[in-house]
Amino acid sequence: MSSTGDSKVDQTASPRQWFRLVVVYLLIPLILFICGGDLGWWQAWLYSMLILAAGIGGRMWAERRHPGLTAERQNMEKVQNAKAWDKVLAPLMALSVSFPLVIVAGLDHRFGWSPLFPLWLIVLGFLLISLGYAFAAWALIENRFFSSVVRIQVDRGHVVCDSGPYRIVRHPGYAGNMLALPGIVLALSSTWTLIPAALALIIAVIRTALEDQTLQDELPGYRDYARRIRYRLITGIY
Repeated sequence: MSSTGDSKVDQTASPRQWFRLVVVYLLIPLILFICGGDLGWWQAWLYSMLILAAGIGGRMWAERRHPGLTAERQNMEKVQNAKAWDKVLAPLMALSVSFPLVIVAGLDHRFGWSPLFPLWLIVLGFLLISLGYAFAAWALIENRFFSSVVRIQVDRGHVVCDSGPYRIVRHPGYAGNMLALPGIVLALSSTWTLIPAALALIIAVIRTALEDQTLQDELPGYRDYARRIRYRLITGIY
């Protein structure tokens, strides 16, 4: 969510919460290799390194800067206080930007549904993934209220974030993950992955619109911020 600021220090993440986070991120490359059936698939290895670096490394950096952020994001009691529509969209989005893509891309590689892309397209794909994941990680690191669900965090002194990537677009976390989606299609040479990528984009756009409206209605100062930073996801377009 688009907010940051200084407030009381939250409870730091427990070893169990870190273990759960690491397992989730390890499952993504594991499923990719199981579906692909090829340990020599260099593109899968490179993608795995990128998502682990951004997913785990980014959260470690964010936790170091904002102790308690990891625990907050996994606090199921507070998740229950999320907007009713986000109790559906939040898990859908979390799943849509990872597992369906690697399942389809892996099966595509195993059965050869798509022709191998030219090297320059593969390199372009990895560039998009790197930029997208870095931008999303930057948003997480910058924003001490980067919640996994949409809720106004009154209990944590919720205020508007207008620094770092939030000076570019209002929802840089979503924007970064959306930039990586076409990159995955190209990097893993999978035309069929366009289908889950398109679905993930649709879910992200819908959730962004609903979250942005919630913040404008309920978070003090957000309307002024929205007037200054006009675009939600793509500068000059949306």
